[in-house]
Amino acid sequence: MPTIITAKDNNKVKYTKSLLKTKNRNKESKFIIEGYRILTLAIECKASLDYVFINEDFENKEEHLKFLDTLKTNNIKIYKTTNKIFNELIDTENTQGILGVVNFKQRSIEEYLKDEHKFVLILDRIQDPGNMGTIIRTADAAGVDAIIALKGCVDIYNPKVIRSTMGSIFDMNIIHATQEEALRILKLKNFDIVSSYLNTNNYYNTVEYNYKTALVIGNEANGINDELVSKSDMLVKIPIYGNAESLNAAISSAILMYEIKKYLV
Repeated sequence: MPTIITAKDNNKVKYTKSLLKTKNRNKESKFIIEGYRILTLAIECKASLDYVFINEDFENKEEHLKFLDTLKTNNIKIYKTTNKIFNELIDTENTQGILGVVNFKQRSIEEYLKDEHKFVLILDRIQDPGNMGTIIRTADAAGVDAIIALKGCVDIYNPKVIRSTMGSIFDMNIIHATQEEALRILKLKNFDIVSSYLNTNNYYNTVEYNYKTALVIGNEANGINDELVSKSDMLVKIPIYGNAESLNAAISSAILMYEIKKYLV
């Protein structure tokens, strides 16, 4: 049976609520996931699920009761609280009545970028949570080996990012690194740095890519910073046939990832 919590000043409630802030997520190496579907994906992907909160209504569905049995089988602690308290622990308005707290490990580039990796995505100051989540999901689909999130990117454990990944947050190898160390390690491992850049004559589908490629996607408003541009081995762009100035960062990354992947399979 779930442990019942009805006091909003309960320590477990206060601790969970604190994880809505980036600084506390980083300090505790934990983040919140919301919703029945993403919780089921977390179990399937063997994510390090610490504990779960449910509201008063969650046990009203048979499939939810079966899921709670799965959690118990996996020795995951379940807390039940009032709808009012539960709503203070989540980022969404339309809740499914369940959230989970997941442990994550801070990943260094030296530890997690392997010699056998051939395809890396570098994100330079991606700010929009929806873009970040969609890029992570697309990278998962396109077979990217690792994502390097440089300083200035939105927190990948932001609840909006997590929702946009549709579960790919559990599958992708995501690394935080400074630009300097990322470039140093990638060059040591013989990666070509390929940057998406508007002011070039190289169209993305008219060039050949190295067997080890690191694709750089820049900030939604300002693109890639000047130092990254200067240290790139190749600059490529996607043609614009209409009147739009540019493509959304997530859309651009998807087109480029799938083109590059053709050379790496």
